[in-house]
Amino acid sequence: MPSVAVTRPLPEAGLADLRAAYPVEIYDPAVRGDAGEDQLIALAQDAEALIPTVADAISERVLAASSHLRIVAQFGVGTDNIDLEAARAHGIIVTNTPGVLTDATADFAFALLLAVARHLRSADAFVREGSFQRWETMLLMGMELRGKVLGIVGFGRIGQAVARRALGFGMKVIYHNRRRANPTAERVLGARYVSLEALLEQSDVVSLHCALNEDSYHLIDAAAFRRMKPSALLINTARGPVVDEAALVQALEAGQLAGAGLDVFEQEPAVHPGLLRHPGVVLAPHLGSATVEARTAMARMASEAILAAFNGADPIPYRVV
Repeated sequence: MPSVAVTRPLPEAGLADLRAAYPVEIYDPAVRGDAGEDQLIALAQDAEALIPTVADAISERVLAASSHLRIVAQFGVGTDNIDLEAARAHGIIVTNTPGVLTDATADFAFALLLAVARHLRSADAFVREGSFQRWETMLLMGMELRGKVLGIVGFGRIGQAVARRALGFGMKVIYHNRRRANPTAERVLGARYVSLEALLEQSDVVSLHCALNEDSYHLIDAAAFRRMKPSALLINTARGPVVDEAALVQALEAGQLAGAGLDVFEQEPAVHPGLLRHPGVVLAPHLGSATVEARTAMARMASEAILAAFNGADPIPYRVV
């Protein structure tokens, strides 16, 4: 009977159908430590299906050593952690989980934006430390969102969901994408297409929602920060390496940028020390899709793809390779 290997615990409700049909082995990094290449090979080498996450490097070496592997069902949308060319070469199907984490991630992007704009981290610490003695007229004054320009980099499902939320806050939306969105989406969302340079120069908030690839690596670098308003905020719920973290720290310390809300990091889980100490930065441990609803649906979609592959279905749902 085919077996399934999973690189970390997932919501059991999403795995129920898969468990009912096939043996499932789950690797728990909290117990066994983070899985490097050798651990991933040991986990996957006898399995016919693998469910990894964006934190797992599914390299050519891992795929080559897993001679029984038929499908890699990514628990997530991005597949930059998987060597897709190697998967093609080895005849291994790759799927992902699009759509179901859109609202969760868009919500979280706005949560970060509000937290940074209204100094919630500092406000919480102020109260917990016992510093709240009286109501103050000049204490921790932040940015009001109404009338501000939100620049969205990457105008796919999540970027457009963020634009919909921005409308409710009375923000003006501009966006940059590799391809311009259709006119209906622009009209409904009140979004205007601009160059990346114009977006950086005009935005009060820059929110990143692009995939990680050769073109987007360090897309937001020192030159980008020099174009941004000193009062601007940066929000990243996309991928850490889209931002040059060292350049971000320099921009914050030099006053070229007012603040940042980050859910992802360049060398995740490591975080640049300059971000840890800066009061204008709000940090989260990659929680964009972390709702019960989204994570359960993601596990269910990965299971659905595996069941389809094992049953010889054509097409395979959510297939990338």
